[in-house]
Amino acid sequence: MTELQFNLLRGLHILAVIAWMSGLLYLPRLYVYHTRATPGTELDETFKVMERKLLRIIITPAMILVLILGGALIGFDMQRRGPDFWTKPWFVTKMAGVVFLLAWHGYLAGARRAFAEGRNQRSERFWRMTNEVPFLAAAIIVISATTKFGA
Repeated sequence: MTELQFNLLRGLHILAVIAWMSGLLYLPRLYVYHTRATPGTELDETFKVMERKLLRIIITPAMILVLILGGALIGFDMQRRGPDFWTKPWFVTKMAGVVFLLAWHGYLAGARRAFAEGRNQRSERFWRMTNEVPFLAAAIIVISATTKFGA
């Protein structure tokens, strides 16, 4: 693979990450407002549609692209640098952040199902407090990848 192809792949990966992160940041904000809606009202139904479409049309496809493109980048990096970078502290930290975001994605998907079934147990305050969690994980991932500490 040429340097141009690698950089194109990396650029597409970054764009997919932006789309995934945007959704992970926006969905809890929708939940904040959804907690205020009376179950069964038009507003409640509108939020259900918005949340379902955001998750199915943007967040999940973007996550899949992140994983595919990220996996390809790892594969090409292994060819260029060898497999030893898997054990580097920066890479382990980055992968821990990715695993956390995958788990958070799953948690948000479960919360969407709960809202859709009218059994949300979380408060508006909870969703406000957790709204920035994906950003904190992303900051750790980006700092790990850009500084390559412990390399």
